[in-house]
Amino acid sequence: MGFEPNTLETMQLIKELTSIPSPTGNTEAVLAFVEKYLKDAGIESTRNNKGALFVRVPGKDDSKQRMLTAHVDTLGAMVKQVKSDGRLAINLIGGYRFNAIEGEYCTIETSDGRTYTGTILMHQTSVHVYQDAGTAPRDAKNIEIRLDAKVFNPEDVAKLGIAVGDFVSLDPRVEIIDDAFIKSRHLDDKASVAILLSLLKKLQQDGEQLPYTTNFLISNNEEIGYGGNSNIPAETVEYLAVDMGALGDGQTSDEYTVSICAKDGSGPYHYGLRKNLVQLCVDNDIDYKVDIYPFYSSDASAAIKAGFDIVHGLIGPGIDASHAYERTHRDSLYHTERLVYAYLFSEMVK
Repeated sequence: MGFEPNTLETMQLIKELTSIPSPTGNTEAVLAFVEKYLKDAGIESTRNNKGALFVRVPGKDDSKQRMLTAHVDTLGAMVKQVKSDGRLAINLIGGYRFNAIEGEYCTIETSDGRTYTGTILMHQTSVHVYQDAGTAPRDAKNIEIRLDAKVFNPEDVAKLGIAVGDFVSLDPRVEIIDDAFIKSRHLDDKASVAILLSLLKKLQQDGEQLPYTTNFLISNNEEIGYGGNSNIPAETVEYLAVDMGALGDGQTSDEYTVSICAKDGSGPYHYGLRKNLVQLCVDNDIDYKVDIYPFYSSDASAAIKAGFDIVHGLIGPGIDASHAYERTHRDSLYHTERLVYAYLFSEMVK
């Protein structure tokens, strides 16, 4: 295939993306970053009404088209209640579990753009005070935000401009270790966004025409189920979501290969497309694993549920500890980027 991704450059781009807060519903800052990245590379993009970004790359065949997607929105929270002591109750956005965010630093953004930091803690944190500090449920009743501000009651909090409905984003704590591992919150799915952006830049620089017109969607509502389910051109035949591969007991995927999804919680992905993706890996010496993600769905499955007559697939880098403090390796990014590139120049499912 002759394509060698600059994986270190991709990792730096991931670092930049994960450093921009973008909980679902409040993604303008990261979308503006992506728009500028594309513009600087000489690539035109447009927005839909939901705010998602589209890039159209003309191909030799315009009658049959492809769509690829990755999402910039992440998990997060909103202020649910200002408690009597000035602490904040939260309501989660997306599929977090409270135990995965206990002890995390966070930022609260007010409706007028002011930001305040805090820490997500159990109400019963101090073992010197609370006998049930280790056993109390990690849930919406007990988890709260301790603001880094001198507040004692709801009136003090209101003076800061903080109110119900304000967005809460978590500190990503992104680190690149020895140019090999990258660990951060929100590698789901900013790792895949970086891969697509890197490939779009390469396509622009090389000027080589794709076999089929291909539309790239950077979606911003995937974590709540409807990021990539609209604005799909009528000519679209294949729709490939690039999202994380989930690791754990019983999974084949790992942090060093590209994961190809056979089935997730929405059902099987298109068998013919899956076989084509596997064959591309075999033909191009791309390390891969085929896997099933039992509690998962993607923008591709959202498009199917919306009624689009498309062939749908799902691939992505293997991400450990999904929806918590995630990690992957440059090898997984490398093989994912190579598979996406090979796919872009391949023939469609017969």
